[in-house]
Amino acid sequence: MLLLLEHMFLGIVQGLTEFLPISSTGHLVLFRKLFGLQEAGLLFDTMLHFGTLIAVVIVFWPQISYILTHPFSRLTRLLVVGTIPTAVIGLLFEDYFEEISRTGITIGWEFLATGAILWGVESMRRGNRTFEQISYTDALLIGTLQGAAILPAISRSGLTIAGSLMRGIERASAARFSFLLSLPAILGACALQSVKLAKSPADTSLLIPMTVGTICSALAGYVAIRWMLKIISTGSMKGFAIYVWMLGAVILALQWLGW
Repeated sequence: MLLLLEHMFLGIVQGLTEFLPISSTGHLVLFRKLFGLQEAGLLFDTMLHFGTLIAVVIVFWPQISYILTHPFSRLTRLLVVGTIPTAVIGLLFEDYFEEISRTGITIGWEFLATGAILWGVESMRRGNRTFEQISYTDALLIGTLQGAAILPAISRSGLTIAGSLMRGIERASAARFSFLLSLPAILGACALQSVKLAKSPADTSLLIPMTVGTICSALAGYVAIRWMLKIISTGSMKGFAIYVWMLGAVILALQWLGW
């Protein structure tokens, strides 16, 4: 039962923090270390990402259906342009960032940086460019920021939404493009992890707890996307900034005390 609860907990954490601007990887690193949770392994990490992928597909199925039926549309080209820098950064620095994620030594500073980005962009003048006005230059810049979010406690959604807002894109469109751009990134991560799994067969004895965790990840991800779309359209991300600032400060204090 404890093992099942552990996988459910990690699934919920992954689903919520993947789409809220507070960093999923940073939270997983933190909770595993703080509560002494076992390393879930590559198979479970892949399944958790698959859960968040399901959430994106459900929420944005009309747009995804359009992409599938119009593979050479402008929207498809924008997502391709945005995905290229993400893929390049991920492939070039994969081993380095995996080591940083494993040790978690920098996550306190990264949470502080995420907070500064969210607070700073919320203090800027709001733009009015619509989703249809997103350019290839915008997509390239936002995709580069998504690649930079490979650092464990730098929020992918926070950085891509912030990048969109800095380019003068209105808030609802910024969130929509951020979540759509996450689709090829998450799909690519699942594909790479699957290749690694094929080379070293995984332990499937925990398949039931992992499956439950994946379902929790999908459900939590769905809730997080819906919530974030509402917040970004009518509210402010400064509350998230305060949260990650407090979290980063606590982590740095604990590290200073020898944690």
